[in-house]
Amino acid sequence: MENIRFGLLCAVGVLCFFLYQAWQTDYAPTHADATSANGQTSSQQDYASSSDDDDVPSLSSAPAGEDGPEQRSDSRREQTGQDDQPVVGEADQIHVVTDKLDVIIDTRGGDLRKVELRGVPVSSEKPDTNLRLINDSAPNFFITQSGLVADGASAPDHRSTYRSEQKEYELEDGQDSLEVPLTWTNDAGHEVTKVYTFNRDSYRIGLNHKVVNNADSDWRLSQYVRFWRAPFEITGDVPFAQAFFGVGWYNQAEDGDSYSYRTESHEDLAENPLELTQQGGWVAMIQHYFIGAVIPPADAKARFFGQPKDVPNASGGFATGFIGAQQNVAAGAQSDFEATLFVGPKISDALDATAPGLGLTVDYGWLTVIGKPIFWVLEHLHALVGNWGVAIILLTFLIKLVFYKLSETQYRAMARMRKFAPRMQQLKEQYGDDRQKLQSKMMELYKKEGFNPLAGCWPMLVQMPVFISLYWVLRESVELRHAPFMLWIQDLSAPDPYYILPVVFGVTMFLQQKLTANVTMDPMQQRIMQIMPVGLAVFFAFFPAGLVLYWCTNNLLSIAQQWYIYRKLDAEGLGHKAASS
Repeated sequence: MENIRFGLLCAVGVLCFFLYQAWQTDYAPTHADATSANGQTSSQQDYASSSDDDDVPSLSSAPAGEDGPEQRSDSRREQTGQDDQPVVGEADQIHVVTDKLDVIIDTRGGDLRKVELRGVPVSSEKPDTNLRLINDSAPNFFITQSGLVADGASAPDHRSTYRSEQKEYELEDGQDSLEVPLTWTNDAGHEVTKVYTFNRDSYRIGLNHKVVNNADSDWRLSQYVRFWRAPFEITGDVPFAQAFFGVGWYNQAEDGDSYSYRTESHEDLAENPLELTQQGGWVAMIQHYFIGAVIPPADAKARFFGQPKDVPNASGGFATGFIGAQQNVAAGAQSDFEATLFVGPKISDALDATAPGLGLTVDYGWLTVIGKPIFWVLEHLHALVGNWGVAIILLTFLIKLVFYKLSETQYRAMARMRKFAPRMQQLKEQYGDDRQKLQSKMMELYKKEGFNPLAGCWPMLVQMPVFISLYWVLRESVELRHAPFMLWIQDLSAPDPYYILPVVFGVTMFLQQKLTANVTMDPMQQRIMQIMPVGLAVFFAFFPAGLVLYWCTNNLLSIAQQWYIYRKLDAEGLGHKAASS
């Protein structure tokens, strides 16, 4: 009876956990709430307008009349690969194509205006349409701006016009990298070449401002890079959890030797703006499966910022980036101002190879210590079989194998409970009116027989973090986004469209209950156990198909395991036969 009660408590605990996630989704602050809280402050200021460190330069306030996105008449809320009309004023556009990216660079500012992720579908309904992560069109306005600032002299910023020798660049077969140079000069003898470097099989983009000072005096400069975007409504998200949308950064500890991953949702930036100066680290805009990150040189000091910055005609926008330390370029000398961009899906290996700690943006929640090994195993299984659904089934086999002894302990405890059931029933009939006396007598029975009624509960408790961790792995891992299994399951990260797996789950759970039925349950407990498979099947209809596939496989394996173990227990005189005799 204690096992059943504990199992019910575990099930209720899991339901409460996911209901809390659903509550967060339904009642979290909306974009409108954030906008009304910001008032007009965010539209009147540029976060890069002040500095608290002499080594980090300041940028002047954004000039009046700075171009921004115009509101388009359509109300779509998904990114597409259509040729939208740009709504930020542009000069000439440069088209760059690599094996991973399809990019539009504007010679006005040398900004990244459009970045399509080649081979990454916008949705499962549009598998042949590339997702456009960087986009200069409303409503999903999101661009990258960069430039230089100087003390007492002009320098090319995101409003300056560059020149380019070509309008088309393509990474050719056998070519590992591709450089796209843009040049700027002024009458004072200053020359800047802004170079984007694209690499094969990579979402990493090098950004280098090559400065040549042909003037008669020194030129003090600082580089800045920022992302600027409007709110984005994430569609097709995993149920019962609000996907994170906001700013993340790698924060240096006070001792200067360690870093930690921090985040701030875009709604909260008004009250808790990011403003810090440190050496090393990075800052990023995070959109569930995707990320735009900028990494300054690790050995240089930089000021990171993040704050609301309204997009014209689209309130609720925000910006984040960094301002690098000043460098003095002597007369007749030259210098490089380097940074690294990452624009693409949150693939752990690619992120880790780009910058220390960037892989932490693949966040498996408070159970990351379990989630990461689970994904590591799942990834290797996928490499072996080539199907994420089959990999989930094999993972379930492995988890069952790891917990086999614990499960055997649980089933043995349940078998012993059946053995003591007649004596426990006698005690209930004899002391049913005196619960204190009944508990005392039952404890004496447990002590006399050397039986711990909670022995079968701990295996269930140990396995619960694994179940929850797998949920977060399916929710956060872009590798499983739109991943097909077979037949009608063409997206393991989305619910089963025909609810077949939830029904299979309910049936297998019912069969498992029949196999583990406890004669000591009172009528109320029996009714709860009869209703639970139906309730959980309905509940799981909203869960990712990959998670329900795991549970179905787990239930089938549990039924087979129980049948096998109960046969062994019958041979030892502890199983069903012993209990009935």
